[in-house]
Amino acid sequence: MDATSVSVDRERISDAYERIRPYVRKTPLLQTGGRDFGLLPARFAFKLESMQISGSFKARGAFANLVMREVPASGVAAASGGNHGAAVAYAAMRRGVKARIFVPTVSSAPKVARIREYGAELIVGGERYGDTVEACAEYCRQSGALNIHAFDQEQTLLGTGTVGMEIQEQFPDVETVIVAVGGGGLIAGIASWFAGTNVRVIGVEPEDAPTLTRALEAGRPVDAPANSIASDSLAPRRVGETVFPIASRFVSRVLLVNDDEIRTAQRALWTGLGAVAEPGGAAAFAAVLCGKYQPREDERVCVVISGSNASPESFVAA
Repeated sequence: MDATSVSVDRERISDAYERIRPYVRKTPLLQTGGRDFGLLPARFAFKLESMQISGSFKARGAFANLVMREVPASGVAAASGGNHGAAVAYAAMRRGVKARIFVPTVSSAPKVARIREYGAELIVGGERYGDTVEACAEYCRQSGALNIHAFDQEQTLLGTGTVGMEIQEQFPDVETVIVAVGGGGLIAGIASWFAGTNVRVIGVEPEDAPTLTRALEAGRPVDAPANSIASDSLAPRRVGETVFPIASRFVSRVLLVNDDEIRTAQRALWTGLGAVAEPGGAAAFAAVLCGKYQPREDERVCVVISGSNASPESFVAA
């Protein structure tokens, strides 16, 4: 899709929200004082997209595609590190549509299990997300199936923008929203909702999967490494072509966290909130917990916990 033809604004996000609302959850926003985690006494809120249907925010974009685009008789297909695939599989199941999902070998067992549970045809192959993109595109060319992109698609961004819409409704005086970045679909959607306001949107990436950081340095999407524990959700080959112009314009800055900091954030969310977060889901909070982002004492901060497709055993004992 030509990035210049993409239209993601408040009016269109609101329309998308009305269309996907019968299928997705309005996820909780939990407000808690920063002292709960030994931090500065800023006013914190956690947007728990980890409690979204299929285990992540991806359900919003998946349903937006299925209800806003024409679905052929051959059904839909998606390439995914796991969460997007689970979301598309669930959305296809709800809408009575055939789905084929392509995932790389690094996809976690809980994510693969969800895809199978929702009845989609699962194809596992390739070492990283980019390999599955090529396989999925070839299948769509041959079959005529609708390719639902994980982040580089207008309808996907309209879906993720509804997270920002809900944050503003639930936390009207929010000043800063902190969001994990992989392909950039979530942060671009949220940043589009808050564009033109005083709300800052800040990205967080793993040090070993810095897709948006590399793109901003180069002035365009470029390849980045993918060696983080969050690689199955935050490590596409590069940030999206449709995402980049939005992120470069409306994202205030991007912070980098390492794997140890991500694991620490996973454990803190579990022990402090009883919230399960996969590595990618905990990355945004890691930036606050380790001090990479230091809010003012009275700052109103919302941290998006984007996914929960992990088991506590995978990080509590790590």
